[in-house]
Amino acid sequence: MKKRTLKIILATILFIIALLVPFQQEWIKNIIFIISYIIVGFEIIKKAVRNIFRGKVFDENFLMTIATIGAFGIGESAEAVGVMLFYQVGEAFQDYAVDKSRKSISSLMNIRPDYANKKTENGAEKVDPEEISIGEEIIIKPGEKVPLDGIVIEGESMIDTSALTGESVPKRVVKGNEILSGCINVDGVLTVKVNKEYEESTVSKILELVENATNRKSRSENFISKFAKYYTPIVVIIALILAIVPPVILKLEFTDWLYRALTFLVVSCPCALVISIPLGFFGGIGGASKRGILIKGSNYLEALSRTEIAVFDKTGTLTKGEFEVQKIETENIDEEEFLRLVAHAENFSTHPVATSIKNAYKKEIDHKIIFGKQELSGRGIIAKVEGKEIIVGNDKLMKEKGIDYKRSNEVGTIVYVAIDGVYSGHILIADKIKEDAKNTICQLKNKGIKKTVMLTGDRKEVGEAVFKNLELDEAYTELLPANKVEKVEDFLKQKSQDGKLMFVGDGINDAPVLALADIGVAMGGLGSDAAIEAADVVIMTDELSKIVDSIKISRKTMKIVKQNIVFAITVKILVLILSALGISDMWAAVFADVGVSVLAILNSLRMII
Repeated sequence: MKKRTLKIILATILFIIALLVPFQQEWIKNIIFIISYIIVGFEIIKKAVRNIFRGKVFDENFLMTIATIGAFGIGESAEAVGVMLFYQVGEAFQDYAVDKSRKSISSLMNIRPDYANKKTENGAEKVDPEEISIGEEIIIKPGEKVPLDGIVIEGESMIDTSALTGESVPKRVVKGNEILSGCINVDGVLTVKVNKEYEESTVSKILELVENATNRKSRSENFISKFAKYYTPIVVIIALILAIVPPVILKLEFTDWLYRALTFLVVSCPCALVISIPLGFFGGIGGASKRGILIKGSNYLEALSRTEIAVFDKTGTLTKGEFEVQKIETENIDEEEFLRLVAHAENFSTHPVATSIKNAYKKEIDHKIIFGKQELSGRGIIAKVEGKEIIVGNDKLMKEKGIDYKRSNEVGTIVYVAIDGVYSGHILIADKIKEDAKNTICQLKNKGIKKTVMLTGDRKEVGEAVFKNLELDEAYTELLPANKVEKVEDFLKQKSQDGKLMFVGDGINDAPVLALADIGVAMGGLGSDAAIEAADVVIMTDELSKIVDSIKISRKTMKIVKQNIVFAITVKILVLILSALGISDMWAAVFADVGVSVLAILNSLRMII
């Protein structure tokens, strides 16, 4: 970049000297023009010649070379140098734009770890992360990147996950927590037991995804590639016709029509289209990655803009996928005392229901007051707490023990409790709907999504409660994985020919449906191998609102791309006609060409800035 800038400055100085200094001998001026031209145009000529031998004749290097050498041939030295000079200015601007666009994506590459501190008998040894095996221990100091996925076995610290998720607020990790590669350790020293080799780690999979993101081209990019392939030879043929037919057949002045043909070639350069369209998509993918949305290619970015049907999995997608105590109802006992006795009775159980109750209690369990425990598979637990018999379980256990209980019809898992044979109340445990779920569904409808659907394997009453709460258009419950595939196949038949179906799942057990949908979106991809592998779009956090962000980004990208296509083609055709008629000279042609390129690139940069 610096080398090109120096060449442009030196060539410009010589160009201005040749234009403004009144040399007595014309040949001196021409030599200065030629030197200026060689400085700024040699690389272009070299590329043109090299590409001819490679079979790539009709490219912008060829057009610029023919047009400028032709201008020298008819005595228009100033215009020849000016065309090449302004073309190089445009190219330099394009390089800057591409570099800025690449940085918007490659900033994510900063998550790549440089080393790992392997724990040895002699202390910490700095090694390549790829040399660490599963089961080995690493030490992560404050300010260092987490090099590998693992479990914290010693220490606690705040972890900055912004490079992966776009979240600015650090998270605390303590002993027993999983920690993912690519994060940054903020303030504490951690000892981590590695549970994945580097090739299978979160950071490795994300880097691979980002590096391959630009390989999958959109329809617009493919259109431009095909357009340029046929467009350039056609304009070269037209330029030849302009240069030969009028002078030979109509006996018009050869120099005039050759000048028109050369001007025609300058205008015809398709660089504005060739660079600005991919740049727009590149910027869209980069902008999305900054927000923790990884899009695997511009084809998926384009497809997102045409989403008509949004299908959601329930558990872990619309809901948190975590059981929580939602409600406690007691009879003849204080609620706090009731929860204390139940939490102690459930203390030794690892069942999700027991975990939810203990989490709700939020206090330390006193093991000294627990004297016995009997776990009854599929029914519940009976335990002795402070000499009282605590029966905790479902309605089957209540009936089995002859407890006269009050049956609840609330949606969720109901845990009935009896103390010393007397019904004392119940606890409602349910999967909580995500805070941003309702607003996300509303915004999707406002964005023109024609249908929002929920598919779940959960019970009918549970699914219908979520369906009503979120005001979805349709919901299907008690589905097996194969049933979900069938439903998605049905919805794919319902969309319009140009419309797309988006399926949003947690990426762990929805791989078949994610692969089947036009756009598979995996929620909470942070640490989920299945999400990164199966989906086309990976939302690195559990925020449903980022689904809306991804559609906004895709639609803004497509709007910019279409603006560039229409603007560039319209201006090109107009100036081509003016050049053929002799109204536009070579100066106007080069300003039109470079101007269109610069404006199109500036427009594309809106996705990056």
